[in-house]
Amino acid sequence: MSLVAEDLNGVNAVILERMQSKVGLIPELAGHLIAGGGKRMRPMLTLGCAALLGYSGTRHHKLAATVEFIHTATLLHDDVVDGSGLRRGKRTANLIWGNPASVLVGDFLFSRAFELMVEDGSLRVLRILSHASAVIAEGEVEQLTTQRRIETDEEQYLRIIAAKTAALFAAACRIAPVVAEADEEAELALDCYGRHLGIAFQLVDDVLDYGSRQEVMGKGVGDDFRDGKVTLPVILAFARGSAEDRAFWRSAMAGERVSDEDLAHAIALLRGTGAMDDTLERARHYGRRALDALARFPGGKAKAALSEAVEFAIARAY
Repeated sequence: MSLVAEDLNGVNAVILERMQSKVGLIPELAGHLIAGGGKRMRPMLTLGCAALLGYSGTRHHKLAATVEFIHTATLLHDDVVDGSGLRRGKRTANLIWGNPASVLVGDFLFSRAFELMVEDGSLRVLRILSHASAVIAEGEVEQLTTQRRIETDEEQYLRIIAAKTAALFAAACRIAPVVAEADEEAELALDCYGRHLGIAFQLVDDVLDYGSRQEVMGKGVGDDFRDGKVTLPVILAFARGSAEDRAFWRSAMAGERVSDEDLAHAIALLRGTGAMDDTLERARHYGRRALDALARFPGGKAKAALSEAVEFAIARAY
């Protein structure tokens, strides 16, 4: 945040300007989420990668805002799909304004994102971000098809989070070398960095749903459990559990065990089977791969900051 503070002010100015509309509900609802305490991690990755490459212009401000609009649009749609009541510790937009308004304002933000891409004028940037948007949607749909399906395996789950979470992290990083006119090797390295960081980030989120305080997670603890989302900790605990444990997970993921006592029992099973620890170890593995991808770049403040972003993603679990 310190490294990119000045650039981030420029990004926030673009966000504020482009979320405006003559239809008053649009900036009201969009502002509720955009100004709601988000870390701006994805746009900061665009800015940090640009700094790593020595880019000194301002073209990346609009593109970082584009990344944030895509992210915010997916959050609005996700909360409708999940029926969520909390986001970043606040009531969700769909709870306040209803599902139709949330979906439509999400559509508006997607449209604004594509306007900004076209204004940038780079077909390569447009290809990277539009492809990421399609991949995110595919990941969300595949996750929907696995909801309450306890038979989901680790390979499929990693494929889902690579799409629904890591694709935008990767794209946010990959557009920086395009803007900075760096070589393809830099582009691929930063795509790899962002992708592995995104997977690590999501795996930690999976653990936090079962092991954090609400003020840390920013949403209701146990939401994934009650929604029947078969995340990696559950996949591991189910595979390692006794017949009795597996029967519990089947009924829990089917929506038949949703009380606080059931959640406490689920957490005990996750800890007892080592599922939480092993999910975090996988997150650390992907974090190390993200750091490896930075190896080709020279040291300095930008590289240190991007390395710290990986450490931050993992440290949230402790």
